[in-house]
Amino acid sequence: MKIEKTPFHRIRLITGIVLCIIMTSCNGQANNDDKQSVIKQTIQLPNFNNQISDVVRTIFQDSKGNTWFGAQGGAFKLDGDSLIHIDSIRSESGGRVTIKDIAEDKDGIIWFGHTDGISSIDGTTVTNYYESDGLISNDVWCIETDVNGNVWIGTIAGACIFDGLGFNNFDLPEGKIDTTVGVSSTKMIHSILEDSKGTIWFCTNAGIFSYKNKNLKNISDEVGVPTNFVSKIVEDKKGGFWVSTSKGLFYLKENVLTNISELHFEESKGTGSLIVDAKGDIWFNCSRSIYRLSGEKLTEYRIEEGNYGPLTFQIYEDRQNRLWFVGYGGAYRYENDRFINITQNGPW
Repeated sequence: MKIEKTPFHRIRLITGIVLCIIMTSCNGQANNDDKQSVIKQTIQLPNFNNQISDVVRTIFQDSKGNTWFGAQGGAFKLDGDSLIHIDSIRSESGGRVTIKDIAEDKDGIIWFGHTDGISSIDGTTVTNYYESDGLISNDVWCIETDVNGNVWIGTIAGACIFDGLGFNNFDLPEGKIDTTVGVSSTKMIHSILEDSKGTIWFCTNAGIFSYKNKNLKNISDEVGVPTNFVSKIVEDKKGGFWVSTSKGLFYLKENVLTNISELHFEESKGTGSLIVDAKGDIWFNCSRSIYRLSGEKLTEYRIEEGNYGPLTFQIYEDRQNRLWFVGYGGAYRYENDRFINITQNGPW
């Protein structure tokens, strides 16, 4: 474990080279009477320089209103109108890492899951944790905190819990390797969610699992999810859950699973990031397209060929109800029916 006071450096220019993009695709829009129609809109974006990073993997706004960006090259905090690079989040060998997920615990500590372990920021103190400290794997894909102060970590080698003192492995059934993506394993954990009732949900390569009162349930088996590969689950205000999988988008409520993709697509493949916004609209992405489902109306925002932003890793709504899209090509915000590129200089 490495603990240090971190120098927060104001950013000049952080760039990188994309080695691998792990995305799924969505094909076959409906054009017959049996499917809901899809409204198409083309996203036209200029080529901007001076991006926050060539790849922004995640964005998070904390309880104090601070905005954090997790990127290839590390973590960045928005301080007023300036970005601060958190230079002390490092691999065990001292190298820079790619931040894949960010969370905040009940004490206001910010947690980061990245390519070489996990890190926390408490004020100006950065603590880095690695396999040598008991972490199940340094290859971390997701991180979540619960109401009791536990930190849940999902990795390529399974899940574990940090209780403030040490790490304990959390056993989940083993799944399958997804051969359609560049990085996969039988124990891959894609995302973890604590819902409004305190249930912990796991999206894995073995399906969906829920955990409460020391009881682990295989939800995929109970409701018949047609694929092992589940990437994301989010809760809506009606007590239901939207589920993103390699077979498309589903809705789960009271143990009934509805295939949403088949209502809108002739042939659907994997969906990736997923949110329910403040209006109740569902936003999700398939490869180069972003979709908004508002009631029965589905709108596609198609990125032009040759334009590489935003190839979305995460869709996010902040406390001002502003929608963010971050990924390969930087960070973008959706305002007044258009996508605005957010560079190191904003606009914030």
